[in-house]
Amino acid sequence: MADIVNLNQFRKKRERRAAERRAATNRRIFGLSKEERAKAQRENDRTRKDLDDKRLE
Repeated sequence: MADIVNLNQFRKKRERRAAERRAATNRRIFGLSKEERAKAQRENDRTRKDLDDKRLE
């Protein structure tokens, strides 16, 4: 015979895992200082420009 399971436990566990992933993403995005955000933006712009310069048209 099958064991009885509580589906609310599974639902809550799934929601907790999703919330933890969102929290980790937010810590990564909003946990940076202004200088770190500016540096990351400059690096992204530089790599984007390098790729655009190498594009054949």
